[in-house]
Amino acid sequence: MARKLYVGNLPYDTGEQDLQTLFGEAGTVESVNVMRDMATGRARGFAFVEMASDEDAQKAISQFNNYELGGRNLNVNEARPKPQGGGGYGEGGGSRRRSEPRW
Repeated sequence: MARKLYVGNLPYDTGEQDLQTLFGEAGTVESVNVMRDMATGRARGFAFVEMASDEDAQKAISQFNNYELGGRNLNVNEARPKPQGGGGYGEGGGSRRRSEPRW
């Protein structure tokens, strides 16, 4: 089991310190990273929390999955690795260029 957890459905005003305190109830928290919009700096509603041990991570999942925070039920599970290739701007087959009309 990985120690890195995905925490979804967060209230937008939740910060790193809030999650550090909350997940600290389940065990030792190594890092908290709230994902933010690059243009506005506003939280995007999800974060990654890294726990010190597999046992702490499992306890956090059990304790905080479906836990109500700020009127929203959290979604806490094991973080999946980023898919290789695809995704993002201009990667994979999704990039398109504007071309001049053909007349």
